[in-house]
Amino acid sequence: MLKRLDRIRFRGRRDEFLDLAESPNTSDTECSEEIVIKPRASVRETEEVREAEVEPQGDAQAGPGSFSAALDDRTDLNEVKGHLEIALLEKHYLQEELRKLKEESNVDSLKQELEKERCRRIELEQKINDALRSRLEDSPSQTPKAPSAPSAAGSDKQKETLVDTLLKWLYDRFGVYIEDFRFQPEETTVETEEPLSAKRLTENMRRLKRGFRPVTNFMRNLSALSSWYSIYTSAIAFIVYVYVAWNGWVIPMFLFLAILRLSLNYLIAKGWRIQWSIVPEVSEPVEPPKEDLTVSEKFQLVLDVAQKAQNLFGRMANILEKIKNLFMWVQPELTQKLYVGLWLAFISSCLLPYKLLGFIIGVYAGIKFFIIDFIFKSCPKLRQRYDTPYIIWTNLPTDLQLKERSNTMLGRRVIAAGGRGSLTAAAPVGVSRDEDGGRYYSTKRGAFHEVFNLPESERPLTVCETGWRCCLINRDRKTPTDYIRNGVLYVTENYLCFESSSSRSGSSKRNKVIKLLDITDIQKYKVLSVLPGSGMGISIATPSTQKPMVFGAMMHRDEAFEAIYTQYTKIITKATAINPET
Repeated sequence: MLKRLDRIRFRGRRDEFLDLAESPNTSDTECSEEIVIKPRASVRETEEVREAEVEPQGDAQAGPGSFSAALDDRTDLNEVKGHLEIALLEKHYLQEELRKLKEESNVDSLKQELEKERCRRIELEQKINDALRSRLEDSPSQTPKAPSAPSAAGSDKQKETLVDTLLKWLYDRFGVYIEDFRFQPEETTVETEEPLSAKRLTENMRRLKRGFRPVTNFMRNLSALSSWYSIYTSAIAFIVYVYVAWNGWVIPMFLFLAILRLSLNYLIAKGWRIQWSIVPEVSEPVEPPKEDLTVSEKFQLVLDVAQKAQNLFGRMANILEKIKNLFMWVQPELTQKLYVGLWLAFISSCLLPYKLLGFIIGVYAGIKFFIIDFIFKSCPKLRQRYDTPYIIWTNLPTDLQLKERSNTMLGRRVIAAGGRGSLTAAAPVGVSRDEDGGRYYSTKRGAFHEVFNLPESERPLTVCETGWRCCLINRDRKTPTDYIRNGVLYVTENYLCFESSSSRSGSSKRNKVIKLLDITDIQKYKVLSVLPGSGMGISIATPSTQKPMVFGAMMHRDEAFEAIYTQYTKIITKATAINPET
């Protein structure tokens, strides 16, 4: 019996109870016993009630009937009470959900804003109506004649149309110029950088060369005119210039030449063939661009372009650094000449009349350009002694030269400080002394002559005081340690010295000394034929080696080869002069 009642209690569903709309408006705290609720009787519930009624009858037959009837009524009441509690809880839950939904949707705030807008609209309508009423009151209430009103309105309309057309015409006429004076923030455009391309790099270098061609042609013609390359042309130009300068027509002459040049360019652009040049132009062969390049060809192309760009940027940097050092008193004796010249020009410009000053400057410029420069170019010794602008420009140092000078001065000071401690002491360890100039030469392992077992008179040439880093490839040796050695190459007056940088080369066993007279062949060498370019090695053959020795991986290969070959030629020439039979 109890099991059946539990099953009926927990079988309740929402459709078995009263709807929320039909439920009484009571609070959650009200007692459920004061309200009479008639639940809907479903088919299943009626059957259960019938069974419950039948069972008590059977039980009544078995036991006391009054006790069983009271027990059934109590269980039914408890069941109804449980269903009512469930319904109230569901109602409370739904009310909370509805309140949250209203808060999230902000219905109340929207209603308030809508009411405010309505109030504003009503106020604006009232203000507009008041303004219209005031205008009507200000205007004359009575018109003198009835037909005059439309004529006055028509005249006002005509005036308005005339004013509008006039304003429109002025805006169409001058509105564009007015818009130009409107202040606007400047637009910043970011240029996109192109990726590195060998073809693009080569094309840019060719464009730069073509752009500089008119300037170089003009400078070459001026140089030919001042050096009297064509005597008749230079003589005519000199006579004309002196006559123009004598009459004070120098500025009009230059303006006329500019107009003449532009006129000739116009005719050339129209298809006329006009070519006038003091120096004949040499047409350089233009190589057609290759479409399909191999990796080595592209690498070599990039190297060539990079070398040209390096040289060009180096020249430009030298010019700018010289001008900066001239004005910054880096060389006081050179800047002093410029300072005195500027003071003389300033005083003369204040005292002399401009016509006389222009005449003096024009005549001096013509004589300097046509006569003095020609003499100085023909006689270099006179130029090095008396040409002041040339002397100032050639003696001006660049920042790189100043840095080298400061390093050498610092080294001399250190050496002088070390020599003051003992006047009779020999040179420091690892240093050999130059008797002529008081300089010391050292290597990483010690004094130069001690490392290579040479006389003290043998010292590196000026070109290779610090040596050239390279690797010695001895192809006669088979072991890897003896086949390739890293080190530094030096050239002295009679020897070619290689100092190995191996940690085991504390002695001079692994160093190499080659006498220049013993060299039978010297030439540039390319270690790996796969790589582009002419290589980075020097091949040297001697009678003591079966295969030529190679000094490879040398960054300054051309400079080293030139120095070695020049010294080798001097030694061979001197030896043949002493002993012609050999």
